[in-house]
Amino acid sequence: MTGKLPLVSAVRRAARSVALWPSGTPAGLVAQAALWLALVMLLGCAAAPPPYDPPNILLVVSEDNGPELGAYGDPHARTPVLDGLAREGVLFRNAYVPQAGCSQSRAALLTGLYPHQNGQIGLATWKFGLYRDDTPNIVRSLKEAGYRTGIIGKLHINPADAFPFDFVEIPGANFQRKDLNAYAASAARFIAASDEPFFLSVNYPDAHRPFLRQAGGLPADPISADDVAPLPYIGLDSPTLRRDSANYHNSMSRLDSLVGGLLETLDKSGKSSETLVVYLGDHGADLLRGKRTCYEGGLRVPLIMRWPGQQAGGQIRDELVSTIDLAPTLLAAARAEPIPGLPGRSLEPLLAGRSTAWREHLFAEYHLHSNHNYYPQRSVRNRRYKLIQNLMPSTENPGHAFTIGRFVGEEEIARALSEAEEHIQLAYELMEKPPEYELYDLAADPFEFRNLAGHVAYREAFRGLQAVLLEWREETSDPFLNPSNVARLKAEIESTFKDGQYVRPAGWTYRDYLAPDVPPWTAGH
Repeated sequence: MTGKLPLVSAVRRAARSVALWPSGTPAGLVAQAALWLALVMLLGCAAAPPPYDPPNILLVVSEDNGPELGAYGDPHARTPVLDGLAREGVLFRNAYVPQAGCSQSRAALLTGLYPHQNGQIGLATWKFGLYRDDTPNIVRSLKEAGYRTGIIGKLHINPADAFPFDFVEIPGANFQRKDLNAYAASAARFIAASDEPFFLSVNYPDAHRPFLRQAGGLPADPISADDVAPLPYIGLDSPTLRRDSANYHNSMSRLDSLVGGLLETLDKSGKSSETLVVYLGDHGADLLRGKRTCYEGGLRVPLIMRWPGQQAGGQIRDELVSTIDLAPTLLAAARAEPIPGLPGRSLEPLLAGRSTAWREHLFAEYHLHSNHNYYPQRSVRNRRYKLIQNLMPSTENPGHAFTIGRFVGEEEIARALSEAEEHIQLAYELMEKPPEYELYDLAADPFEFRNLAGHVAYREAFRGLQAVLLEWREETSDPFLNPSNVARLKAEIESTFKDGQYVRPAGWTYRDYLAPDVPPWTAGH
């Protein structure tokens, strides 16, 4: 309140001056102007957000799951903890990752850069990594701002030492879900270790494959294949798809219980009211037309944020947001020095419930996951339409056969396709050998089964998105604008095919020809 008192006095003085001087005289006009200026300053002060101490930041990341939560309307979800977090905080209904792969998504989250900008275009497991070890990231920036930094669960980015966490626990993937209570126990030790502000990233193994029906007694009451239908963006039905969908939901239920234990740990520490909690999935589910694609099933994720005292609670936001936005958001919240050249923008005004001009287009990409599914793509969507550009059109997409053959089986898929409607059959044919462009009307066809590229009625929408996508690729210095780079990486990947199978190389040379001459964070400096 003390900050307003001088302004209140100024308003009173200006009002007295207006009363003393006749209207229309030079002195009267000056007095009126002074009064209006004082009023505007007072109102601006009243409307400004209240000051706050930099919050603790708890970043919770789950594996391989889209927004299959009760709060997002999934009919089979049993996720009361995350649903409650959404009621207390802000749920982003249209949140996306820049690439539907684990290492790629996590590197983009921590650096604030698209994969083609930072270099983590494939899995760290297969030796893909950042172009440069000195790439700025939020771990370094928050440490410089006085934060203690910790990570529980896997990082999965190369090189790991580019992210100098003070505290590291359970560094493996833990896909067998061993000792799941250790995540909250480790968090309790870290949170209690000091009263300095902290940044803690907790990375759970669910809902990654294998989709375990039950682990560590969770969920207590699993659902079965008879209780569910396959996720709607799959478009097919079969016994394996139903079993996988059931156990995927069981994995999400287990995740929800574990997040509940973590939030209880935060509450017991007494630091909940001063902690910004962020929950997201790293990309969509490892199911047909999900992970390893540019479809909605791969790119769209849950994103929920709770910031006591600095948000309008219980909001559902429909803006197009990306996990690219989290780096500038968290740095702004922490009052840390911003990283220059980041393509995202802070979500703070949306969290606060303020009306603000927001982006009209959202971008994503794909390169590969491991060596055997290289198929580069770029995509853009607006409120209604989505355009996917395939950079190796009319060639077979190896990721299609990989997903079907590894998890379902060609015979079972063939039977399911024979029973499906024609437009779904055509969609699967398109996935096997895609054309250069795919255009989808997400309002009429939210699961992207009807490609409208080439239809005269959608020419304007197609050309508009095509121009926007090209502009984005140029602005972000996409190295794949040069077709020779597409071919060169393909040749490098194929050189790792030995004795009938792909082998993990000692390293890659793609950094030499894909890395930008001027890194984004140094441009103009």
